[in-house]
Amino acid sequence: MAVEEIPETGLHVEIEAPESARSGVAALAGLRELPRLSAVFDLARRGAGVRVIGQVNARVGQTCVVTLEPVDSDLEERVDLTFSPNVEARAEAKDGEEPPEPLIGGKLDVGAIATEFLLLGIDPYPRKPGAEFASIKVDEGNAKPFAALEALKKRPSRRN
Repeated sequence: MAVEEIPETGLHVEIEAPESARSGVAALAGLRELPRLSAVFDLARRGAGVRVIGQVNARVGQTCVVTLEPVDSDLEERVDLTFSPNVEARAEAKDGEEPPEPLIGGKLDVGAIATEFLLLGIDPYPRKPGAEFASIKVDEGNAKPFAALEALKKRPSRRN
């Protein structure tokens, strides 16, 4: 969407990703499935730039890192970004202040924004509720790290 297409009063945008886009994003993110991906944005012009405020909503299907069972979760990510074509504005950001994102070619891709915030919001280590990783107990008092090699050495060789 071109910045000049955004009215001075702002623009409200709602998007719903079709199946083809969701399957591509699911493959990119390593998800088991992505049955729902939508976003709502309010766009406001700021000089030659744009401020984007909104939310990305999704239903993500992943695999539990402990049990390897399916895990489904709802994701809600808040979006508050400013885009600017002005390189100096990005360089002049004060300490603690987020610099504006680059606005390339005077265009804004709301689908890319939704995808980026979805990817940032995905749990990298999903777990089913109550799933805990339990380490294997080893009796270290009688541990002999080379016991298996010693057993092989004592075994009679079978050469034909």
